[in-house]
Amino acid sequence: MTGATELRERTRELLKAHPPATTGRTDFLKARFDAGLAWVHYPVGLGGLDAPRSLQAVVDAELEAAGAPDNDPRRIGIGLGMAAPTILAYGTEEQKKRFLRPLWVGEEVWCQLFSEPGAGSDLAALGTRAVRDGDTWVVNGQKVWTSSAHVARWAILIARTDPDLPKHRGITYFLCDMTDPGVEVRPLRQITGEAEFNEVFLTDVRIPDAHRLGEVGDGWKVAQTTLNNERVAIGGARIPREGGMIGPVSRTWRERPELRTHDLHQRLLDLWVDAEVARLTGERLRQQLVAGQPGPEGSGMKLAFARLNQEISGLEVELLDEEGLLYGDWTMRRPELVDFTGRDAGYRYLRSKGNSIEGGTSEVLLNIVAERVLGLPAEPRNDKDVAWKDLTR
Repeated sequence: MTGATELRERTRELLKAHPPATTGRTDFLKARFDAGLAWVHYPVGLGGLDAPRSLQAVVDAELEAAGAPDNDPRRIGIGLGMAAPTILAYGTEEQKKRFLRPLWVGEEVWCQLFSEPGAGSDLAALGTRAVRDGDTWVVNGQKVWTSSAHVARWAILIARTDPDLPKHRGITYFLCDMTDPGVEVRPLRQITGEAEFNEVFLTDVRIPDAHRLGEVGDGWKVAQTTLNNERVAIGGARIPREGGMIGPVSRTWRERPELRTHDLHQRLLDLWVDAEVARLTGERLRQQLVAGQPGPEGSGMKLAFARLNQEISGLEVELLDEEGLLYGDWTMRRPELVDFTGRDAGYRYLRSKGNSIEGGTSEVLLNIVAERVLGLPAEPRNDKDVAWKDLTR
């Protein structure tokens, strides 16, 4: 088994052979992937060394100290956090070799074509159709709330392949080429003024059967791997103490004593403790991942993430008083990533409203925690055994 000492040595050999100061960013990242130091817990030949996941921190620390470039994980978060673990779990060897390296290096950005106008919280009710035509599938439908679709090269897509089966059983999972002429991406302007989300229209998009992930009809099962990883990626990201949303308001409190009141002090203390508890819980969840794939516990982390962001940003606006009513820039842009801490309080307040919707609504996640974590009785569902084509829509 690869240990910390061997990983440090491998990392130093990489740095010696490819000095960050004189090696192009992309070339360095490719060399790092090929050395098995991209994600050390992945298999040999796919950017890893079959090492314990916990040892990734050893590699990252050595590279950071040497000033090595990272792969801009926030820009390619959907690929790293959702597409990659799903491809690893269900992809063929050819798919893994084709997609994982350019995904990790950041040469190919990914997006997620799951939600639809009529299938958001009830995702399994999706109506986008995929019809087989020889060795290809012809896809027609509409997706919505698609982050990064305007910059994505590939998408993870679920579509209905058998309308005669109940809604959870007639779905298949695909890897969709976003450059297909039948893919149209339109911006969705948000309350922040920006359009990081999109709606995507699919018209006779042709997907080779070789880009199907998992068996035909097993799309819901495959999608659960994506969704579980998504919630961990959103709610369980590794951050330092006072990282995330609690950082800016804590700094304002220390630097602007004239804004303080007793009530705000008590609320800030409560939220600071909650944020620290959430951070440490996320650390424990990541340690559990060493033993396998994420489970429904990630839904609890994502719930806490949404609640904390909304409450902390609300407190920050109140703390700033009249300044909290200002908004820096309402220019219509299509950003490549969301930057909570690098923007003003008004942006944080407005953008955090979406945290309880994206990545699974809080209402749906509460059901998941109740049923799959706490073991409470499931809600009655009268449509589980009804063919999708017979559902009322």
